[in-house]
Amino acid sequence: MLNMPKFLIVAATKHEIQPLITHFKVNVFSEAGLFMNEGETDLSVLITGVGMVNTAYFLGRYSHNLFDYVINVGVCGAFNKDLQIGEVVNVVEDTLSEMGAEDDTSFIKYADLGLGGKNIFQNNLLITEPILNGLKKVKGITVNKVHGNEESIKTIITLFNPDVESMEGAAFFRGCSRLSENYFQLRAVSNYVEKRDKSKWNMPLAINNLNALVVTLITNLNK
Repeated sequence: MLNMPKFLIVAATKHEIQPLITHFKVNVFSEAGLFMNEGETDLSVLITGVGMVNTAYFLGRYSHNLFDYVINVGVCGAFNKDLQIGEVVNVVEDTLSEMGAEDDTSFIKYADLGLGGKNIFQNNLLITEPILNGLKKVKGITVNKVHGNEESIKTIITLFNPDVESMEGAAFFRGCSRLSENYFQLRAVSNYVEKRDKSKWNMPLAINNLNALVVTLITNLNK
């Protein structure tokens, strides 16, 4: 195929994209790094490790390579109870919500500190694809410590009213913001953000739904 599109899948862990790795025959031989596939699709996988620092580091190291599509793929927790467990969403805006300052019991948002720069980032989705058009567009926050306390959950909802949270999304957007490629973030809801109870989570469903959609998307874009 002439002018095959080049894909980069960015994920925190191998586990979250194992079905995709298997489908596209990507040779992943360590916990983190850039890995190439062995099939007909021009696809690379960047596994960064968990968290915004790891994501920023590996994107800075490898994003100089030219790709047509850069896609952040992973699971997330949902604040918005209208989202279903296992549902795949398109995170169009993501905030580094912990950036700011404490003022006794109050929190000052980063934008109100007058320090310059920003902590809210958007995707750069330049394509119209039916499978993406059917996804809900949501707002996310990116955190170092996922929420599991009722009071802190109420506070973060009051401050930012997020739909979902992850530990990498905003760092991905920031790391890609100097690129001209299509870059966007697709996540599947594995749990609701509430007092931590893993018996209510459904990681297999989220991973299966997410990977099935991303495999279909890549296949369609590669035609």
